[in-house]
Amino acid sequence: MTATHNFLSTLTGVFASPVAENPTGVMVEAAYRHHGVAARYVNCDVAPENLEAAVRGAVAMGWVGFNCSLPHKVAVMAFLDEIAESAALIGAVNCVVVREGRLVGENTDGQGFLASLRTTVDPRSQVALVLGAGGAARAIAVELALAGARKIVIANRSPQRAADLARHVKERTPADAAAIDWAGTLTVPDDAGIVINATSIGLFPHVDERPDLDYGSLGPATAVADVIPNPPHTAFLRAAEARGCATIDGLGMLVNQAVIGIRLWTGVDADTHVMRAALDELFA
Repeated sequence: MTATHNFLSTLTGVFASPVAENPTGVMVEAAYRHHGVAARYVNCDVAPENLEAAVRGAVAMGWVGFNCSLPHKVAVMAFLDEIAESAALIGAVNCVVVREGRLVGENTDGQGFLASLRTTVDPRSQVALVLGAGGAARAIAVELALAGARKIVIANRSPQRAADLARHVKERTPADAAAIDWAGTLTVPDDAGIVINATSIGLFPHVDERPDLDYGSLGPATAVADVIPNPPHTAFLRAAEARGCATIDGLGMLVNQAVIGIRLWTGVDADTHVMRAALDELFA
């Protein structure tokens, strides 16, 4: 009797632009192989004007879900049928689940970041300085506030965007929030126990760039985190380590948010060690 082969893969991936430097597929496919899931994860470079067509195409091709990264995290919401509560509160979607043709928007960025941060520092009662006011910054600011941070300080080159995010956090969460002007070199507030780069500064290929901070204002008691996954050991983190700070790289956030995405798409609880090992091997 001839065995029946099934050559149809379950499809997942990411819509972003640029996307060539995104290593998510390496760790997600490592998890799929490890758990025996017949699925693929595809990086798709999607220009903003093609986002709606890409979303409709994913449904047409039977995808079970996809990630959205820069610059689509807010724009994609217009093309979805339902927005999960945390994503609605954050105002951005980075993970879409396709259920019986319905598109449900989730946000795993902030949850993934928190899981990574907690390996080093408890955010409760802390003052956190968030650099940036885009999709990742919104997710991180909201999740930090919900996790018990005392105050969220937002610094952004566009003062209006920083003010808007600070107001959003203050109105919608239990935490206090404020915006500070980032016109020149930024001095870290004395009471900030956590500093997070939620901008794209330092992302490959611009590996020598780092946020314009007075690094002398970082104390050794400050925990410093970066959302940049490639390269994992950014110039920002190296400068913080030189000041004696504990640092958290972007790979931990990437792994933890992918665990949530894989569970939403396939029902499988992925092994974090397998995914982290795949990334460590990639960047060795």
